[in-house]
Amino acid sequence: MNFDFPLFLVLATFFTGIVWALDAWFFAPRRRAAAAQGEAPREPLVVEYSRSFFPVILAVLLLRSFLVEPFRIPSGSMMPTLLVGDFILVNKFSYGLRLPVLNTKFVDLGEPEHGDVVVFRYPRNPSIDYIKRIVGLPGDEISYHDKTLFINGKPMSQVPVGIYTGVGSGARETGAFRLREDLDGVVHDILIHPGTPDLPPGCDVLRFGPVTVPAGHYFAMGDNRDNSNDGRCWGFVPEENLVGKAFAIWMNWDSGRSGFPIDWSRIGNVIH
Repeated sequence: MNFDFPLFLVLATFFTGIVWALDAWFFAPRRRAAAAQGEAPREPLVVEYSRSFFPVILAVLLLRSFLVEPFRIPSGSMMPTLLVGDFILVNKFSYGLRLPVLNTKFVDLGEPEHGDVVVFRYPRNPSIDYIKRIVGLPGDEISYHDKTLFINGKPMSQVPVGIYTGVGSGARETGAFRLREDLDGVVHDILIHPGTPDLPPGCDVLRFGPVTVPAGHYFAMGDNRDNSNDGRCWGFVPEENLVGKAFAIWMNWDSGRSGFPIDWSRIGNVIH
């Protein structure tokens, strides 16, 4: 079972805040009055902890809910853009502000664009977070065949970069072709394995598309095109499932890397 950290933060903030407030309003004045009469009542431990932790927990809740949230990349579906072990930062207000736990949008600040790298709740199991690249906006016609992405009938240009050499947990992708794709002005690298089916394992169709992205939904794909469980397999991302836009890598820790597990060259990289 996945640990619901947002719910924990909300409950912890509520509990510590209520304990602190009740004590400040009702019990602390009584202790001060008793102290004035020469008594020395001790502040309950739960009140002491609540007063100390409430500001910290509240700050974390507000920061994580409305500004920036950290995530860790567990798989290679976004290689070569993101590697296994990358710790990334996600902008939580790019697509509007949402209430924690309820995920209800209360301020609309923007919508995804072609090429955005986005964290969202997996449509088939919203307790799991996925990260992919948005390739289809509402109303777009999307298809993918011969290792090429088509948007509204137009193929996205690809320029060969070379043969990819993977490291650490991504070593299995060594030998893939690295291509530079221009997705409506957003230039990024993708990986393909020539000679393999267009769709990754698990997809139950032989050729994808064309499909039209419905209103209020988006179509997402991984940059590691032949090894990504993405919209080609399970469909569209509802707007309400969006979590935020990934914008930077702040750490990389890959236990599958030989020698030291940290790749210092990844730290501080901007995500395109």
